[in-house]
Amino acid sequence: MNKDRVIDFANYIIENNATIRKTASVFGYSKSTVHNDIQKKLKKINSQLYYKVKKILQNNFCEKHLRGGESTRQKYLKLKK
Repeated sequence: MNKDRVIDFANYIIENNATIRKTASVFGYSKSTVHNDIQKKLKKINSQLYYKVKKILQNNFCEKHLRGGESTRQKYLKLKK
């Protein structure tokens, strides 16, 4: 288990209020790797950090339909021009 990688993922998410997808792209890993590290490994390594990250990810999950809608709106505004 690469503890440093897991901690780096967690710190990045907390500092940047980042999504799993954004974290994966910044670090060059797959979304699955980041998700598994955060959900399974982080809780065993540092439970306090895990709960901070979990709160951010739950908030991101609740807002994802808003981000998707805005992205689609911007796409069609560009096509209209």
